[in-house]
Amino acid sequence: MILHHLERTLLLASAGIAAEIVFTALCNYKKNGIRLIGYSYVWMLPIYMLLYPGFAFLTPVVGSWAWPLRGAFYAVLIMVFELITGLILRKTIGEAPWEPEYRGHKWAVMSLVRLDYFPAWAVAALVFERGYRLLTP
Repeated sequence: MILHHLERTLLLASAGIAAEIVFTALCNYKKNGIRLIGYSYVWMLPIYMLLYPGFAFLTPVVGSWAWPLRGAFYAVLIMVFELITGLILRKTIGEAPWEPEYRGHKWAVMSLVRLDYFPAWAVAALVFERGYRLLTP
């Protein structure tokens, strides 16, 4: 069965949202305990939908780099994109959904990006890159 571009985009976006739910559940373990309550935001669907076209554009350029370089490169791009989308959401709806969680953290930039999440973003990006490669004919 051949998946169309939109289906691959939605599949990778869904994986991103699922990963975010697991990540937030694990990060909030001290607050929520064994219940492992995780969450995402509806706003994340269109943001995560940019993963597939992003990898379609970037993989031919950086796909042959060593994995640590690709992971670092992707993490920087994700953090810049997180900042940009956060600023857009702040301007349009008053606050980025993740802003209250980031506010006041030592490594937060403008309450929109957490620099201490860099390793997690690098690993996640490499996993998403693998997913992109598996989905692409």
